[in-house]
Amino acid sequence: MNHLHLAEIFNDGYDLFCRRYGSSPGNHKVVRAITSCRSELLGGHQYECPDCHAQVTLYNSCGNRHCPQCQTLARGDWVEARLNELLPVPYFHAVFTIPAELNQFALRNKKAFYAIMFRSVNETMRQLAATSRFLGAFIGFIAVLHTWGQNLMDHPHIHCIVPAGGLSRDGTKWISCKGFFLFPFAVMRTLFRAKVLDYVKQGLSNGSITLSGNLAVYEDKSRLSALLRKLYKVQWVIFVKQPFAGPKRVVEYLGNYTHRVAIAESRLVNHGRETVSFSYKDYADDARKKIMTLNTVEFIRRFLLHVLPAGFMRIRHYGFLSNSSRREGLLRCEKIFASMRRAREKNQQKEKQPWYLRIKERTGVHPLLCKICGKAVMVITGLIDPVATGRLPRFAGP
Repeated sequence: MNHLHLAEIFNDGYDLFCRRYGSSPGNHKVVRAITSCRSELLGGHQYECPDCHAQVTLYNSCGNRHCPQCQTLARGDWVEARLNELLPVPYFHAVFTIPAELNQFALRNKKAFYAIMFRSVNETMRQLAATSRFLGAFIGFIAVLHTWGQNLMDHPHIHCIVPAGGLSRDGTKWISCKGFFLFPFAVMRTLFRAKVLDYVKQGLSNGSITLSGNLAVYEDKSRLSALLRKLYKVQWVIFVKQPFAGPKRVVEYLGNYTHRVAIAESRLVNHGRETVSFSYKDYADDARKKIMTLNTVEFIRRFLLHVLPAGFMRIRHYGFLSNSSRREGLLRCEKIFASMRRAREKNQQKEKQPWYLRIKERTGVHPLLCKICGKAVMVITGLIDPVATGRLPRFAGP
């Protein structure tokens, strides 16, 4: 059973990372949360078994979206909320990627560039879906930003979960997908490429995308123009997987993708004095599972590449699933799909269970079952206050 935690790695190497590279308030906040998670620093609760009187202390979670220990419950709650939105139709999984040449632009302009990616995906999907010769419908979909590859290097891409069809213009009918996907891949790639590059040029023009650090070479207009010409000529990678086998599989898949962090702790293999080893899939070698070993500081550097700007939403809903259209869009879908209405009513009748029962339902293990006698569920006997500490080095700045 894996016992390695990111907290151990940060506790051992973050101080050296700060001295070597500096840091930022955002990175520091994430590291402090991860190293404090489920420790005495955040306080907790004392539990006792009513049968054998064994006692155990459970410390509070940090709740940070970059912390791998805090995603199980958040993922389950989010997926449960999506059950009422499931349509009785096939679903696609589409992935939009950008060329590697743009990665450094994204990394140094996270908020602006990731927003460009979301906007381009949304406009591409909805514009093509509304075209009569492709679908002629108002679609809805969920988009999720991932910024990492298996080796933890920057690799921004957007996953989309898309129903295989959409609402007619008057909202009275469901128009099903006519082919393998809603529209041709070649058209989708071309339009997405054009939109991203157009918005990048706008960003460079209005200053929302800056040319700092290694990007300073593109202050030379001829170099920048040459790069853009190259990016217009290359074929961008967008791929679509076969439709899911039923709504239940959609829910499971949603849960796997929406609340991932850069690396799951289950992938951590070894942490020595100065190195970290972790498993990864080498997609250049038929997705074979391999082990990569990095210097601890380099591992931390790569992990922190994926800290999102404060308040930036990495899960977004579009079309008839957007916040502004969801209520009306789902009501129209319910009128079309009677089975959806029945499922929605059934889910709405369910009462929200306590956290420990939700974990048991999703993992099969009751987190409060006494590990000594294995018979009784432990009960709270006291609260533990958080502990103030200067465990992490003070923010030193970049």
